Amino acid sequence: MPPPPDPSAVFLNIPYDEEFQSLYIAYIVGLIQLGLAPRLASEIVGGDRRLDKIFKLIQSCRYSIHDLSHVEVSVSPAAVPRFNMPLELGMTITWQNLHPSRHSWFVWESEPHRIQRSASDLNGTDANIHNGTPEGVLSELLNAFRRDRIPSVPRMLEVYHFVEGNLTAILHRNGTHNPYSRSVFMELCWLSKMLTDLFRYTNPAV
Repeated sequence: MPPPPDPSAVFLNIPYDEEFQSLYIAYIVGLIQLGLAPRLASEIVGGDRRLDKIFKLIQSCRYSIHDLSHVEVSVSPAAVPRFNMPLELGMTITWQNLHPSRHSWFVWESEPHRIQRSASDLNGTDANIHNGTPEGVLSELLNAFRRDRIPSVPRMLEVYHFVEGNLTAILHRNGTHNPYSRSVFMELCWLSKMLTDLFRYTNPAV
């Protein structure tokens, strides 16, 4: 049996593509503003088999978010179907069924009822609908994670816009074009935490 999960850790099962970039940043900003710690598979280092490492990361997190809004297959003949996200969701459901007190998972989608068409086995699961917007992601995070003191969505958007506006500089500083790389992810988390703490210090009532 692995050690108890980190009670603040949230595994993000998301697509690593350019079109998802704004939602990716919204997840980071929103979770950190709620006092949670986003975790990403790109953080993983070491020589173990990648699937085993991802499963260990899932086990170490109290929560996971599985965003299925970008799993559709492109019409391009060169496109490759995206099976990673459904696979990681299946691993998570199995783990949670075996150890329900150690993990809770959420499914996010961009459109109401689409999950019934894309993954009918999840019928009965209430997906969080973000409408494909950063504001929608932030609003649904507030709905999913109850906290005694929570920021407003407008305040969360202030932090989001600042972090998103610094992405180009962060990419340049880390010598990469990949916003999902380990170093960029860690800096996005650090900047989000710094701004969150700053807002709390300057306006403790918010």
